[in-house]
Amino acid sequence: MAAALHDWQTYRSGRGTTADILFSAIEVPPGIPLFEDPPLHDLHRRLLSRVFTLRRMLAVDGLVREFCCRALDPLRDSDGFDFVADLGAIKPMRTIGYLLGIPEEARQLIRDRNDKNLAVGPRREGISPTIFEDSMAMFAEYIEWRATHPSDDLMTDLLNAEVDEPDGSRRRLERNEVLAYTAMIAGAGNETTAPLIGFMGQLLGEHPGRRRQLVADPHLIASAVEETLRYEPPSPVQARYVARNVELYGHTVTEGSYMLLLNGSANRDETRFSEPDRYDIHRKGGHLSFGLGLHFCLGSALARLEARVAFEEVLKRWTDWEVDYDNASRARTSSVRGWARLPVKTVGAKP
Repeated sequence: MAAALHDWQTYRSGRGTTADILFSAIEVPPGIPLFEDPPLHDLHRRLLSRVFTLRRMLAVDGLVREFCCRALDPLRDSDGFDFVADLGAIKPMRTIGYLLGIPEEARQLIRDRNDKNLAVGPRREGISPTIFEDSMAMFAEYIEWRATHPSDDLMTDLLNAEVDEPDGSRRRLERNEVLAYTAMIAGAGNETTAPLIGFMGQLLGEHPGRRRQLVADPHLIASAVEETLRYEPPSPVQARYVARNVELYGHTVTEGSYMLLLNGSANRDETRFSEPDRYDIHRKGGHLSFGLGLHFCLGSALARLEARVAFEEVLKRWTDWEVDYDNASRARTSSVRGWARLPVKTVGAKP
């Protein structure tokens, strides 16, 4: 699995990295490195790395904490809350919306539209063939406004960014590229972090001993985030186009085939992990939930920060909860897995 993620010459991303996009042959617009191969991928990835910096991500720690407190404090006197509706679905878009420069009052609308674009029906009809156009159209008004009202945010950085062309020349991004970048950042910043928070709420509800360890030693929360990513990856399958014949376990996979790389399965590899089906917040050894190689998740530091801060704040307020599975429901999306609703009954609230 790790070798395949590194081997972009064989396993290509340029036709899509989710099964629905790849199998539907939907045309991917330029400016989305997740769906690109070198040299175009490298050009766009370098640009994003210049604006989506670790310094910028870590600087929002206090803001993320403020968002968590605003979401959780009104719930302290209730007998429960929903890890998704009350926290996971709200905080990530507030954070990425702030970084992009989207007005606070518009962030929930953006999140709802983004979720609608990714949703699939109970009959698995698949995603809309205009998913990229629909996603980009959401941000056109904000980008036009930001072009004449610059600020210290990612949209302004993208509007001012210059791309290094293969011939050595430089140019400003075209408006459709800015739209594609913005839609990708907003989608990626919301799609995986919200399910991560839901899964962690579920697993700590099912493992009270682990939860009590985190209450006693909050420094372990970062390790619990990593184990949650390994145990319940929000994005457990990566689709690829096979660009040349390849031999795998005595079988020939022919050029032109589609392949699904199961990073979720690799995270449970018994040759790599001792007792892989056990949820162990002290585990070392990493995971493949953020990918490897060219397409390693650019927002991984932000996702880790958001999940860590979320549970630091949750555990300051509640020491115990039970998942209300009778009223929980799974999300139906084309690219990630997680809970649509995860209500819990809280006990042991802290004063």
